[in-house]
Amino acid sequence: MKIVTVDQMQALEEASAKAGVSTDDLMEKAGLAVADRAIEQLGSPRGERVLVLVGPGNNGGDGLVAARHLHQHGARVQVYLCAPRNRPDAKLDTAEERGVPLGGIENDPHLVLLQRQLDARPLVIDAVLGTGKARPIEAPLKDILGIVDAARKEHGVSVLAVDLPTGLDAETGAVDPYCAGADITVALGHPKIGHITFPGASVTGRLEIVDIGIPPGLDTEVSLELITSEQVARLLPERPPDAHKGTFGRVLVVAGSRNYVGAGVLASSGAYRAGAGLVTLATPESVYPIAAAKLTEATFLPLVETEAGGIAPQAVSQVHQVLGEYACLVIGCGLGQDDGTGMFIQGVLQDDATADIPALIDADALNYLSQTTDWHKELKPRAILTPHPGEMARLTGQTAADIQKRRLEAARESAKEWGQVVVLKGAYTVIASPEGLTRVSPFANPGLASGGTGDVLAGVIGGLLAQGLSLFDAATCGVYLHAAAAEELRRDMGDSGLMASDLLPEIPRRRKALEPSSQR
Repeated sequence: MKIVTVDQMQALEEASAKAGVSTDDLMEKAGLAVADRAIEQLGSPRGERVLVLVGPGNNGGDGLVAARHLHQHGARVQVYLCAPRNRPDAKLDTAEERGVPLGGIENDPHLVLLQRQLDARPLVIDAVLGTGKARPIEAPLKDILGIVDAARKEHGVSVLAVDLPTGLDAETGAVDPYCAGADITVALGHPKIGHITFPGASVTGRLEIVDIGIPPGLDTEVSLELITSEQVARLLPERPPDAHKGTFGRVLVVAGSRNYVGAGVLASSGAYRAGAGLVTLATPESVYPIAAAKLTEATFLPLVETEAGGIAPQAVSQVHQVLGEYACLVIGCGLGQDDGTGMFIQGVLQDDATADIPALIDADALNYLSQTTDWHKELKPRAILTPHPGEMARLTGQTAADIQKRRLEAARESAKEWGQVVVLKGAYTVIASPEGLTRVSPFANPGLASGGTGDVLAGVIGGLLAQGLSLFDAATCGVYLHAAAAEELRRDMGDSGLMASDLLPEIPRRRKALEPSSQR
């Protein structure tokens, strides 16, 4: 599912017209789709109150079409024109001919009628500006939105936004102070960047994307995608019935230290839960017996350690001796900040012996790389780098706040400069390839903000790499399965209290849910 800018969306509409699908056709289908979502929200629409806030442009036209359909289904619809519409106006005329009640700011200068409508607690359809928001909201619209915002917060009035909540910038995710937000946003044709960029994502509510009739194939030049379950289902490797553990690859996880014993266990378990055939945990000698007691399925490579309980530089040769037996390397989880461990990391990642194996580089391995000037020029393996915003800041020499303000650009620019796949973790995780293709997770889950969840993600992606997926596709599927597992747990547990180990049994269930037999 492509994510588009305003200009790209306009170009798609123009290309649709050339292909025989007019703006009127798109508007009719968009309005019908909005009406259908409103009916789903209402249950039975007959007799239910719906207030449709209509703006002066095409977004308002979509709202008028939706109002017409809802009226035909027996809903008690009231259209409220938030600004005059230019005549002739076929959508307004048709709504009037069909008996849809019309009113608006021209006959309600003190907003008394609007307040009276909202007091009845209708479903509000916000079809005011959509992608047309280009300047700060002023009176009288700011007063209209203020009353809607109060009705939402004080009386639980639900708002369904057409394409975008009024006041949300489609390009940047910036939110006008007078934006009332939405409980559901129905994105027309494609999601917009503002939907998945904070603070805009926080006012979008539940995002639903609907087909409005844009002919397929017109968006091939758009390089930004929202990951979908259908896409992940296509990408995941098959599981043939005559398989053995070698079929699904071997993962070498280099992780853990005296202070972070669980990191290697979580990463190794994540690789197994993603479907890897065999996982070996390479960890300090003193950590090995503790990890072995927790992880009975893995094999182990105890490594020489430093006095502080990290992996010692001498362990480089131990890793290189066995590396050729594995399909991929996962390195970094819980390695700690020991100087000797830093030398070990550099020895593994900057040696030619690592050049032939794909790698996932996480956590402390990223932190050590960031201490080396032009580190990416010395990095040998084809790699997936999985920084959180703080680690990304250290790798790029920026601040975490700067990274968060421009997550898409930061991931894209870094992937291109470093020549590696970058997974910028966080709400709506961004996955960028060196070639410029970028994918965004559809999930933002505060439950994942707890220790160890990143270790599980590293293992899941590594497990998929071992099964033969490309770097970019393994990162895509791993991010999706990991976040989808958290979403399922969130439904049961809420937003707090999720532990990293809770994710592990849910990951194969989310994979199973993507199989065609599970959709019946």
